[in-house]
Amino acid sequence: MTVTKVVDEFVPHPVKEQLPGIDYCLTSNPSWAEAFILGFQHYLVMLGTTVIIATIIVPYMGGSNVEKAQVIQTLLFVSGVNTLLQTWFGTRLPVVIGGSFRFIIPSLYVAFAQRYYTYPNPIDRFKKTMTAIQGALMIASALPMILGFLGIWRIIVRFLSPLSAVPLVTLVGLGLYEQGFPLLAECVEIGLPELIILVLLSQFVPHMWKSKLPIYNRFTILISVGLVWGFAAVLTAAGAYKNKPLKTQLSCRVDRSGLVSGASWIKFPYPFQWGSPDFHAGEAFVMLAAAFVALIESTGAFIAASRYCGATHIPASVLSRGVAWLGIGIFIDGLYGSAGGSTVSVENIGLLALTRVGSRRVVQISASFMFFFSIFGKFGAIIASIPLPIVGALYCVLFALMSSAGLGLLQFCNLNSFRAKFIIGFSFFMGLSVPRYFSDYVITSGHGPVHTNAIWFNKIMLVIFTSPATVAGLTALFLDVTLAPKHPSTRIDSGRHWWAKFKYFGKDPRSEEFYSLPVGLSKYFPSI
Repeated sequence: MTVTKVVDEFVPHPVKEQLPGIDYCLTSNPSWAEAFILGFQHYLVMLGTTVIIATIIVPYMGGSNVEKAQVIQTLLFVSGVNTLLQTWFGTRLPVVIGGSFRFIIPSLYVAFAQRYYTYPNPIDRFKKTMTAIQGALMIASALPMILGFLGIWRIIVRFLSPLSAVPLVTLVGLGLYEQGFPLLAECVEIGLPELIILVLLSQFVPHMWKSKLPIYNRFTILISVGLVWGFAAVLTAAGAYKNKPLKTQLSCRVDRSGLVSGASWIKFPYPFQWGSPDFHAGEAFVMLAAAFVALIESTGAFIAASRYCGATHIPASVLSRGVAWLGIGIFIDGLYGSAGGSTVSVENIGLLALTRVGSRRVVQISASFMFFFSIFGKFGAIIASIPLPIVGALYCVLFALMSSAGLGLLQFCNLNSFRAKFIIGFSFFMGLSVPRYFSDYVITSGHGPVHTNAIWFNKIMLVIFTSPATVAGLTALFLDVTLAPKHPSTRIDSGRHWWAKFKYFGKDPRSEEFYSLPVGLSKYFPSI
């Protein structure tokens, strides 16, 4: 009797130009009812960053809770406008354009200017500071518009390969780790339950409890936030934080944000609502640095969004177009006075992955919620009063999903190449190490490691080198272009052959399906 031994042959997972498993891709839509719920969920996710930015900047400008509520309303309004512009005329990806943490340093640089301390009235100081920020934003917006509309950014991103894009995309999310668990830990008793419930509902329950409607993983943000927010309200009403330190009360209680009392019932944000813009060269240069960082990070976020919405890799011309409209968005930020500039919302990219819904319509509906709650301030303030540790728990999952989009690009690279290993490892390490060095130096010395007589130059260096994605992305791109560029295996090791068809818009027919502009606009904004 002959025994035949069967040996299982293991083969690598095949490369996928489009991410499988997406329930609704870029051009498909869920039902209207489901789309509205998902749109509100996108609004809820981006709201946390909006509140954090206003909470950090406004007090240093001299503003009170009233001014903080007005800035939040303005940020929401311009985010709605910029989101619609990006989904209509920019990349046309399902991305939310919201406030950016990278503009905090330039805004604080303006707020700390000595000339504003001559105003005894805090409200006057707030308005004068805001007009200076407006002027700096309007000048800074020229950089992405010029790079985008003139096609300069299109030329630059054509040098990107999957290998150099891995550190860029990954650190767009991973670089925001300080907004994750550290924010959650400010009130562990509500932050940790939110994180646990979020992971259970989105990852474990769908596999344990099969359902025709994917309710738990698709609406897990609404369910988990509702449960934990209610739990926090019970703790507040029961007096659990009555004798706690002020910092604990501000983090844990649901009635300490001051937004509900400070917000107006109805208010329409309008251009120059704080006064005429004020222009100062040094402040404009620092804001230009933030705009440069924003367009680099947005490029990484656009690449991640193209994966999570089931589309092909985004062509270079479409990336350039998106960056140009991001510049228009920053100009609108300055026009209305939002205290900071815009970028692609990283947390909303993570939400695309969590829900597996990459529909453009859903994100456009989320813009309508931004408009509604920016105008009807009291209603928006109630939702904006969600304790920030709950937001930190959301970030732990959403930023992680954003980071994994970058790691997914490794499938296009040769990981058995020592050249590829060096570029990836060195870029990751420098992308995390350099920003940490700059941040720690500021904490210990009160200023950055670049300390010259030109304060504006010092701040420019601080803005650029505290961005992990910028440091990692530029390092990876430089090494990928210059390290053994003529070696026969370099092109294949870097995965350039996989993205060659997406360098030019017309080389792959799927680009027309996903990224073409509405009828009649292509002649004004050609994709070449």
